[in-house]
Amino acid sequence: MAHITAMLHTHNDALRLGRCLETLYACDEVVIIDHGSRDQTLRIAREYAAKVVTAHSDSSPSEHVASSAANWIFCLDPRESLTEALAASLFEWKSDSLAPPPAAISFFLREETAAGWIAHPAPQTRLVPATWSRWNGRLPASDPAAATLQGEILRFTLP
Repeated sequence: MAHITAMLHTHNDALRLGRCLETLYACDEVVIIDHGSRDQTLRIAREYAAKVVTAHSDSSPSEHVASSAANWIFCLDPRESLTEALAASLFEWKSDSLAPPPAAISFFLREETAAGWIAHPAPQTRLVPATWSRWNGRLPASDPAAATLQGEILRFTLP
């Protein structure tokens, strides 16, 4: 069975972090990489039993992945949450031990804007093996060959 670590980078995200963490029940572990929060971000992270790691300016995403015990890393932003359909897809994928694992997994994203919700047309690669080495900032680089699961990531603008 696949083990998933959700990895989030935070900086003063207390107003939105709880909503994100509430939806990560399909993940086996949550690692928060904190970039000097001075609000209640760390307290909220610990309330959800997340492992908190202090970010260093010269650290790379691959170094943060090393602090995880899982073989799959699910990269999210604290403004994002999973739909129930996506959480169900993750549970189903994790329990399917007979299928060969894909190189990476992508998800569709819907984003809240002042004009309403917009759907991004291309799926984003967010679930990668712990050995992943291609990064675009704090998120995995896009992999056009990645499998896509049902459900969506929701990105909220407002807390």
